[in-house]
Amino acid sequence: MGHTRRVIPFTELGRADVGRVGGKNASLGELTVRLAADGVRVPPGFATTAEAYEELLDAHALRIRIQDQLDLLREGTALEDVGARIRSMIMGEPLPDSLCAEVTESYAALGQEFGRTDPEVAVRSSATAEDLPEASFAGQQETYLNIRGTEQLLTAVHRCFASLYTDRAIDYRERMGFDHLQVSLSVGVQVMVRSDLAGAGVIFTLDPESGFPEVVVVSAAWGLGETVVSGQTDPDEYTVFKHGLEDPSLNPVIDVRIGAKRRKAVYAERGMTDTVDTIPEEQARRVLSDGEVRRLAEWAVAVEDHYGCPMDLEWAKDGITGDLAIVQARPETVQSRRRSTTLRRCHLTAAPGHVVVEGIAVGEAIGSGAVCRMDTPVDLVRFPAGAVLVTSITDPDWEPVMKRAAAIVTDHGGRTSHAAIVSRELGVPAVVGTGNATELLHDGADVTISCTEGSRGKVYAGRLPYEERETDLSALPATRTRVMLNLADPSAAFRWWRLPADGVGLARLEFIVAHQVKVHPMALLHPERLDASDRCAVDQLTEGYLDRGRYFTDRLAYGIARIAASRWPDPVVVRTSDFKTNEYAKLLGGRPFEPVEANPMIGWRGASRYYSDGYREGFALECRALRRVRDEMGLTNVIVMIPFCRTLEEADKVLEVMGDEGLRRGENGLKVYVMAEIPANILLAQDFAERFDGFSIGSNDLTQLTLGVDRDSEALARVFDENDPAVTTLIHILLPRVQALGRPVGLCGQRPSDDPAYAAFLVRAGIDSISVAPDSFATVKQHIAAAEESRYGVDRTVPTGIRPAQADRPPAA
Repeated sequence: MGHTRRVIPFTELGRADVGRVGGKNASLGELTVRLAADGVRVPPGFATTAEAYEELLDAHALRIRIQDQLDLLREGTALEDVGARIRSMIMGEPLPDSLCAEVTESYAALGQEFGRTDPEVAVRSSATAEDLPEASFAGQQETYLNIRGTEQLLTAVHRCFASLYTDRAIDYRERMGFDHLQVSLSVGVQVMVRSDLAGAGVIFTLDPESGFPEVVVVSAAWGLGETVVSGQTDPDEYTVFKHGLEDPSLNPVIDVRIGAKRRKAVYAERGMTDTVDTIPEEQARRVLSDGEVRRLAEWAVAVEDHYGCPMDLEWAKDGITGDLAIVQARPETVQSRRRSTTLRRCHLTAAPGHVVVEGIAVGEAIGSGAVCRMDTPVDLVRFPAGAVLVTSITDPDWEPVMKRAAAIVTDHGGRTSHAAIVSRELGVPAVVGTGNATELLHDGADVTISCTEGSRGKVYAGRLPYEERETDLSALPATRTRVMLNLADPSAAFRWWRLPADGVGLARLEFIVAHQVKVHPMALLHPERLDASDRCAVDQLTEGYLDRGRYFTDRLAYGIARIAASRWPDPVVVRTSDFKTNEYAKLLGGRPFEPVEANPMIGWRGASRYYSDGYREGFALECRALRRVRDEMGLTNVIVMIPFCRTLEEADKVLEVMGDEGLRRGENGLKVYVMAEIPANILLAQDFAERFDGFSIGSNDLTQLTLGVDRDSEALARVFDENDPAVTTLIHILLPRVQALGRPVGLCGQRPSDDPAYAAFLVRAGIDSISVAPDSFATVKQHIAAAEESRYGVDRTVPTGIRPAQADRPPAA
């Protein structure tokens, strides 16, 4: 019989050792041994074995005593009483001398390797059924940071053994059908990364809300990573486009969101950790540079490729050396289990009314119930099933309560906090990081939680009606007409990645400017023209930016990039800004730069602004953002579209301005489209086709300008009709004229979603693409298929010749 190994270094472990050292430690060994060649850095350490834990149980008849307590649990004894007794029994028996000796020896070896006596280590529990794709034990056992000296280390190991029987762990194994005494515990001991002097966080190799697989999402906060995982702080979040990692000349960081980061965990004077307030400079500053984010993303993708599944990792940065490291890795267990061919969507069926509080949306569902505000999770009986849990933060002790909730709302936390992770696993909608939910939501008040409106989750007063709908995407028919999406909100773009759309036919810059930039571009460039109040507001909004124009291009580029990445490599048509003057004036700082017009609908809008002295500098910022997305981020599937271009001279001037800003047709595959929304665009279609690569029919403006009807006039609403013969005749004229020149034509408007007959008309006319709102996609796809079958018969395959679905795609990398 061989020698029983109670301690094994990470360098001798691999993923096959889960039964011996648990998933967490097996994974650290796998990363250490297999991924060092890819540059993945893992701090050294060792793990106690399951055999060591079993020796503790067998030496003191603990196995029988634990089973007796579990029997009492099933007979009705309170969970918290059973858990406390078992933990007390384990802590009451000494660790075996042989284990203590091996731990002490291995710890001393770590000290020698680093040239330090009593090096600081992290001590983490790793259950032998943990981190499997079919089970998630994360956070159920204890972790101890900044442990120094043999005595502290052995105490932490002992406490980890006892934590196999935390209340939350017992409850989970009971529900999942695991035999408690068949699950053992290993303890990982790993040299600490001095992230207390820098930062730490979490990495997902997919978007944790939508499951979109083409991005890496990195969260980051100052200090040790426990504040991110627990939800005590609101971290920065960086999104990386995976395909951009393939080219070292690109910057694939496509979104940066700066979190409040008001708290951080640091070393305590006498060991362990303290949580302290951050200073204002830390709150405003990024934790990671783009280069550091890229390195972490590259490591994460290497780990994902090695394991063959989406991963959830933890990272840390050493504040002394500046080195980054991966300190944990486990399979992602929520989004990776979802069926990619089923789209589930909820939506409110009544006007929502007053928003009581809002925060970060977790999940894509709606829930309602009576508020139950709780400060601690001990009083489970007080929480009625189906209530809305409102609290400051959650940790694993809250999970029995969370399982009973219809929805969850917290003051603190980000998308990688404990509350967010567990809510996703439970399928319960949650709004985290609200800041003040515990102050504004009162016990017993009826509320509705909506996580279906983009990245911001909202808590509405009252119980509002809503409906859920599931669509089997695999059952949708193929069509020769491209069916594309209209998207405006970048934060919601990833939610629709499962739709088998042919790209984005219309991405509106106005939404990004209004909701993410939040300020008139000219106000950023000419603050001297603002009054004191607006100047102060702009200063606050752009804090940390010496170059105010860079603030605009950053925010705009990040918004465009999220939309473009969501459909890569299919074309994404981005329309440059088309605010009317009265809409521009409502932006922060906008009034001094906008004239008062009697009819802004046909006033200074669209192309006429781009070359004029009053807005050319603003349009230059738009061009720089678009160029950054295409040339620096590598999202060359972006097509630029010019709205409301009245004349050929205007087209030439706009294209000249774009060229001055580095956006030239044909360079790096750039295509430039024009909106066909003015009769002049159709009457001179061949001339416009010489200047532009494609057309998109704006049916609303085309109708109002053809019929002479203000589309906002209630008195003339009965006259406004996109199906009027004058309008449809113009469409019939446009299509053959420009398609003969190889120019595709699409339509982006609401009418095909509402009217199957209008969709059928467009199919008969030979339209190349129809772009619709995402929630209408499935219906319109079916309408178009029916119309095509009527026109073409059963053969709806793409005919030979020019079909822009392929022509508009960027070349393969």
